[in-house]
Amino acid sequence: MKETITPHGGNLINREIAGDEKAHLDQMVKGLQKIRLDSRQISDVEMIAVGAFSPLEGFIRKEDYHSILHNMRLKDGLPWTIPIILAVIKDEAKGLKEGEDIALQDGEGEILAVLHLEEKYLAEKDQEALQVYGTQDAKHPGVAYLYQSGEVLLGGRISLLRRPKHTQFEKYRFDPKDTRRIFRERGWKRIAGFQTRNPVHRAHEYIQKCALETVDGLLLHPLVGETKADDIPAEVRMHCYEVLLENYYPKDRVFMAVLPAAMRYAGPKEAIFHAIVRKNYGCAHSISTAAISGRVNSGGG
Repeated sequence: MKETITPHGGNLINREIAGDEKAHLDQMVKGLQKIRLDSRQISDVEMIAVGAFSPLEGFIRKEDYHSILHNMRLKDGLPWTIPIILAVIKDEAKGLKEGEDIALQDGEGEILAVLHLEEKYLAEKDQEALQVYGTQDAKHPGVAYLYQSGEVLLGGRISLLRRPKHTQFEKYRFDPKDTRRIFRERGWKRIAGFQTRNPVHRAHEYIQKCALETVDGLLLHPLVGETKADDIPAEVRMHCYEVLLENYYPKDRVFMAVLPAAMRYAGPKEAIFHAIVRKNYGCAHSISTAAISGRVNSGGG
């Protein structure tokens, strides 16, 4: 049986708990302090838990934060370009103690996960803006989100109790373990992943067809998490992809799954980040909407 590329860091992380551990945490969370997450944080929790952000097991701690900003690597040297952080305001952080568990809620107050708080530290927003986005202009959507976020960062592993609620694209929601299984069943070893938050353009289609000449299969992987208000709506994009899959692409060579991540708008650093994420989904090659492609491995971007 053919095997797909090894996950980033060597192992596919799973922080979705079940059984006795879940039953215990479900009882315990009732007495925990609670943090209400925004839509980006909710998608980050899901992406961490299912292994899409492997090797991360939770929100990053201070050493990883500084290493990512200045070296584009985790503290152990593994390439990583965008810090996955949980920010809260100072008043909210005052009552949170390192070593304690914190309940993480969605916008309706439903508890999704537990944060095993290991470290509290201050964000370096100006540095993060420059290093990740290349600008401190608050008109930039990623910088605007950063500057509007809290000043204190919470680092630690998470345990996912229940998935965020999704009402769209259910038949296209596959975790990394699922896409890897499907690729093995199809006999695919070398897969190219295509990142997009827009309908497929003519140039995109050309690059995808070129990729199919050299790889076993193509993962069409549209991002359906939070994007800018003026981006083309996800349902419109998905309809475009469905028409292409039904009438144009070879059905035995292309597979589509949605990516529930939020868009950061971080340019080249996000292109590398998306390549790492697609590696965790089983892709040996990544094609971004900026026509950036290449092999992803543990030694570089």
